[in-house]
Amino acid sequence: MAKSDDSVVVIGLGRFGGAVADSLLRLGHEVLGIDAGAAVVQRWANRLTHVVEADSTNSDTLRELGVSDFAHAVVGIGTDIEASVLTVLALDELGVRDIWAKATSSKHGRILERTGAHHVIYPEATMGERVAHIVTGKMIDFIEFDDGFAIAKTNAPRAAHGKTLSESALRTHHGITVIGLKRTGTDFTYAKADTIVEAGDILIVSGTTSRVESFAALT
Repeated sequence: MAKSDDSVVVIGLGRFGGAVADSLLRLGHEVLGIDAGAAVVQRWANRLTHVVEADSTNSDTLRELGVSDFAHAVVGIGTDIEASVLTVLALDELGVRDIWAKATSSKHGRILERTGAHHVIYPEATMGERVAHIVTGKMIDFIEFDDGFAIAKTNAPRAAHGKTLSESALRTHHGITVIGLKRTGTDFTYAKADTIVEAGDILIVSGTTSRVESFAALT
């Protein structure tokens, strides 16, 4: 079958890989799922269009499955580090141009990068960081990027209540940019200089991680 530029092969259909495959399918992408476990494959048989029980560490097997024709590959194997690394190596040998791989540690991640992974994902570490920011109640949601840049959802500080964003000068005073505002019962609003902030409003802000953290602490 012909592969689109958005076709994805997901290898390892555990909690992480399965969630990725399910989301990709809902977004309309062509997804091939591969797992070494018969029970796992059976569980996904009625959910994915294509799912195969196979040894993903064998490049010949992957070639026979047409994996080299897929635009993207996601390796969700986490518990078996050897299988994870060998799978990435096999994908690299096949010339897959966009390989994403889950890592359970920084050492595991470095090995994946050296064997051909273009993007290494640390889901546990990322979620741990996110929860740490949310659990204190200072932020409602938090996303940090690799370059020290973050986006957060937080309550509007009291000093901004009843003022326009221009009047409160949050960017000047705190070094963050207000992207948008959400008020109970209303739709999301993109921030403008004349946007008025009221008590109870939720702000979506961006900036360096340290600036965003400091701003959220005001609430």
